[in-house]
Amino acid sequence: MLILNTLFPLFILLLLGRILKSSGMTDPRFLAMSDRLVYYVFFPVMLFWKIGTSTPDQGVSAGLCLAGLSGVFLAFAASLAAIRYFKISAFQAGSFCQACFRFNTYIGMALVLTVLGEDGVRHFGILAGVVIPVINVLSVSVLVWYSGGNPSIRENLKYFVRALVSNPLIIGCVAGFLFSRSDLVFPVFVQNTFSLMTSVTLPLALISIGGSLRFKGLADHAGVSLLAAGIKLLLLPLSGFLLLKGFQVTGTAFTAGMIFFSLPTSTAIYVLSGQLNSDTDLASGAIMVSTLLSFIPLTLSLLI
Repeated sequence: MLILNTLFPLFILLLLGRILKSSGMTDPRFLAMSDRLVYYVFFPVMLFWKIGTSTPDQGVSAGLCLAGLSGVFLAFAASLAAIRYFKISAFQAGSFCQACFRFNTYIGMALVLTVLGEDGVRHFGILAGVVIPVINVLSVSVLVWYSGGNPSIRENLKYFVRALVSNPLIIGCVAGFLFSRSDLVFPVFVQNTFSLMTSVTLPLALISIGGSLRFKGLADHAGVSLLAAGIKLLLLPLSGFLLLKGFQVTGTAFTAGMIFFSLPTSTAIYVLSGQLNSDTDLASGAIMVSTLLSFIPLTLSLLI
């Protein structure tokens, strides 16, 4: 019942997003605008509010952050090895690599909030704030490298700093963390305002994700998409479990970490692949396969 009560609502909202798109009630312009609203307004506000209301003595799990970063680098290395061993073309390499280690923040936050509550949101939010800049740098670097460019250390460092200071999700996490360390409290009318604002965040995000799922490229890229899903949904959760145990992560932080390691790949890989001349059809197929199969590791993670 825990699995049914937790995962069923998420996939129903994803399916609803797809149905609304197919029936013409939403269109690409609406989905793009709703995604921007969630990314730049509602989601950062939710992170600020949830993390800001945590108490200072709850602390931050350094082991969780170290395990998350280690898992991302491991999946990145595995993707590069797979590109070489399976002779994946340079045009497909960037999309494939991203699909192996990028994660869907919205699905993760919806699960964490349902299963773990505000304490889980704090752990997951801080973990996301730590790994997102690293993931962005790795994604851009591999896309530029396989497009024929040669990014320097200075360029990578510049992009890392830019991703760190300009990402709204990271800003929301940091601002919430600092607020929780102050002596300030949210007045009731501010709490009610945040509650109204954030109540729309995750449903709108999931509907937008469902509407953005594309079957295009799935048939022609099924093999490579499944290979990426194998790294993302099999290798990463297994190694993540060992990393969390190795860094002695327990309790709520452990469950938040397992959900993080088991998430499907991010829909953002399609946009970034298009911007940096990689295979968008493969990106679409990888997103679809990863999303459909993610219920298996997510189910096992929740049972653990």
